[in-house]
Amino acid sequence: MIEFVLDGRSRVATYMQLVLQVKQALRVGLAQPGDRLPKVRDVAQALAINPNTVLKAYRELELEGLAEGRPGVGTFLVRTLAGPSLAHQAALREELVAWLGKAQAAGLAREDIAALVDTTLRATPDRPPASGT
Repeated sequence: MIEFVLDGRSRVATYMQLVLQVKQALRVGLAQPGDRLPKVRDVAQALAINPNTVLKAYRELELEGLAEGRPGVGTFLVRTLAGPSLAHQAALREELVAWLGKAQAAGLAREDIAALVDTTLRATPDRPPASGT
């Protein structure tokens, strides 16, 4: 089950942070169609936010066709965002964990690492996937 985390320093609206976390979980296979999202009340209490904020996030997911509310039962994911690259993600994640260890050993803080990744992504042109992957 997804456990939401909020970044109080983010300029992204609270409800959208929740939406983006669900999308990330769907993209990397941590959440699958059929999974139930946490109850609105539980999320609101855990994050100390208004339940309407959680409802807004869940409604957005429904509008995007990613979730479906079932009265009296909960909100369930109905579609995935994981692509064919999902099979390669476990190995890539292991390499990334090793790289993160090196970056931290080199003295980079979490914010430094995020800035390095973000700027590198922006500076690297999109390439079509290599054949066979």
